[in-house]
Parts: sequence; structure tokens; C-alpha cells
Amino acid sequence: MTENEITKQAIDAAYKIHTTLGPGLLESVYESVMAHELTKRNLNFTRQQPIPITYESIHLEIGFRTDLIIEDKVIIEIKSVQTLTEVHKKQLQTCLRLANKTVGLLINFNESLIKNGIKRIANGAINEPWP
Repeated sequence: MTENEITKQAIDAAYKIHTTLGPGLLESVYESVMAHELTKRNLNFTRQQPIPITYESIHLEIGFRTDLIIEDKVIIEIKSVQTLTEVHKKQLQTCLRLANKTVGLLINFNESLIKNGIKRIANGAINEPWP
């Protein structure tokens, strides 16, 4: 399965979740429900996967944790905030680089329209909402 096919499935799941539950819940709730939706779609994923970081001679086994990694290809970062800011996008860019992944989705479930809360980030470049 390609990164584009995976992101399409993840976006479809996010739309379904947002239509059913709406905005205003905690990020942990959306993450759990997203995991349920991915399981229903027979997608392999990990939750809260630790990503190691090496800085000079220091090696940290858990430099940070990703919310979800689907099919070992696409990182999903879930937010439930008033507005996505540049720091959220930069954090996902850094996660992609350090985890050696090419595509990620930043999904803010706290939007009236979920399409306004989805940012696709690829190869270090932030793209406009997708699709």
C-alpha cells in the first residue's frame, strides 16, 4: 500500500470520526477511535511508538512518541486545539525526519469542518489541506 493510499484511508477515517463525534473531545479519545477505525480497515499501525534520538554522543531511546504510524510509512499526529500553529507543523516535520518517514498527517479534530483541520506534510514541505 502506498503512502497516498494510506493517507486517503486515514483521512476517510478522520471524516467518519468527526461526523460521528464532532469537535471538542480530548486527543486521547480521537486517537483511540482512530485506532479502532484503522483496525476495521485492516491497516497495521502502532500507537505511541517511541522514536529514538541521537545528539552528538547522547542516545535517547525515547526522544519522542508518535501518536500513530500506519503501515510503517505514514505518521499521524492528532490534535484537538483551537488552531493549528506553525509549531505543530514543525513538530511533525521533525518527527518525519527523525523517524525517516516521508509523509505525515496533522489532524486537528477541534474544527467545525474537519477538512480545515487536516494538513498533509511530505518530504519536509508543508502542503495545503488535502484533498
